[in-house]
Amino acid sequence: MSGTMIIDGRKVDYTNQKNILSVIRDSGIDLPTFCYHSELSIYGACRMCSVETSKGEIIASCSEKPRDGMEIFTNSPRIRKYRKMILELLLANHDKDCTSCDRTGRCQLQKLAKRYGLGKNRFPQINKDYEVDNSSPSIIRNPNKCIKCGDCVMVCEEIQGVGALGFVHRGSDVMINPAFNKSLAQSNCVNCGQCRIVCPTGAISIKNETQKVWDALYDKNIRVVAQIAPAVRVALGEEFGKNPGEITTGKIVAILKKLGVDHVFDTSLSADLTVMEESEEFIGRLQRNENLPLFTSCCPAWVKYAEDKYPNLNKNISSCKSPQQMFGTVLREAYNQKDFEDGKDTFILSIMPCTAKKAEAARKEYIHDGIREVDVVLTTQELAIMIKELGIKFDEIEEEAMDMPFGIGSGAGIIFGTTGGVTEAVLRRVLKNKYGKDDCKIIFESVRGLESVKETSVNVDGREIRLAVVHGLKYADNLIKQLQRGEKQYDLIEVMACTGGCIAGGGQPVPKVITKETRMLRAGGLYKIDKSIQIKSSDDNYAVNNVYENILKNNRHKLHNHK
Repeated sequence: MSGTMIIDGRKVDYTNQKNILSVIRDSGIDLPTFCYHSELSIYGACRMCSVETSKGEIIASCSEKPRDGMEIFTNSPRIRKYRKMILELLLANHDKDCTSCDRTGRCQLQKLAKRYGLGKNRFPQINKDYEVDNSSPSIIRNPNKCIKCGDCVMVCEEIQGVGALGFVHRGSDVMINPAFNKSLAQSNCVNCGQCRIVCPTGAISIKNETQKVWDALYDKNIRVVAQIAPAVRVALGEEFGKNPGEITTGKIVAILKKLGVDHVFDTSLSADLTVMEESEEFIGRLQRNENLPLFTSCCPAWVKYAEDKYPNLNKNISSCKSPQQMFGTVLREAYNQKDFEDGKDTFILSIMPCTAKKAEAARKEYIHDGIREVDVVLTTQELAIMIKELGIKFDEIEEEAMDMPFGIGSGAGIIFGTTGGVTEAVLRRVLKNKYGKDDCKIIFESVRGLESVKETSVNVDGREIRLAVVHGLKYADNLIKQLQRGEKQYDLIEVMACTGGCIAGGGQPVPKVITKETRMLRAGGLYKIDKSIQIKSSDDNYAVNNVYENILKNNRHKLHNHK
């Protein structure tokens, strides 16, 4: 469908745009919205994108298709008055304590109030003081800052298929809550944090644990050891004016050292350990032809989703700990004797792109004699907060290298941060010396990309192995139902809760507009690192061999969950 519209007196051609809003934005006009995300269904709740037609009608541009010859006005006096009134009404029912808000400076409501020159509000303040939900180990929900746009409800239902949040009550009493007024911790929330990514205000924010890290850093009796996940290094720079996908590994290491961290290591190493353990487990299951398909266990949001909704799949989920928890295990083993000799305690800090990693680190199976395998998980966003708090000039800091002996990861470990990365990493080991370079490249390409579900098969020693890669829990749910109906058969399934994988985790910086391009750029950054690393396969990483021979020795079983 194509045609020509007249927008503010100017002819604008359109082709396949799905709504007037897209045509307007493509023409160079930044039309404001609260409730519109191109990847979600059209809800039309906020009405900020309304325009006036030549007939004097006011319509929501997000829910109207473009029509040839249609004439609209995006900034007429009526529309300006209409938008200002919407903003005033929202502000009259909003907690305006902006100075302490997590989203101040990045809040869409704040930005639009400034854009439309709102000063003193004509309407009296009528907001109620609701209790802040601090029950979740990962995110905080503040109803006082909610503008009822419904973004969190839609992403939780349409992308994740969880439905932990919904609208309750009617009219002016409408609120967004978990069902039956439960807290988030009592609900079926999987801690993925995608609701936080789409929230335009500070109604949903990351549970900030930076103070715990500051306390550890300033305690002379504590040794702080940090691990950095792959996806962090291709997104942190966005908080400091860099483009998505720009690699900032060396700067992150230097900054952590400047903050006072004693040793900085690479989670890619424990991703390599995961490949070693998971590929062994996979091969063993294939040989015994039992508990197939094998589901990956790296994504804690997926693991919780499966535990809640499909407990019968427990035996199919890999027994391997996630890379984060494997590293916690290894570091506890490595520093145990040194802690005794030095009279210190080792504080293990994870820098992760994922809010669900906070919940994972707090799980009871990862706490031994009151000591957690990982003490604190900071998201990419929280690390940015610490950097800004200290006043570090991101552009000017000189890069530093990871510390040894745990600062070396293979390219296979690096690509864990994007959808398809875990599968490709396992294939690099399983297919080693079985296929030529060009054939392997074709196989690896088949599991790359941002398609919601990717399928491939490969012949290994005369057996056809069927693989699937899925991201977004609703797509995972559909795939599981197909398995149950016998419509699909696989041997290995990689699941990541967030669209695009860890690169788009709930703890990552929020782009101005959430697009597929942002995810592709971040993924591209990881593949760029992979290309620059000589070690491509996990079993070629000499640091992995060092862990097995000198750290774990006879304790390799500690890398697994014993169900």
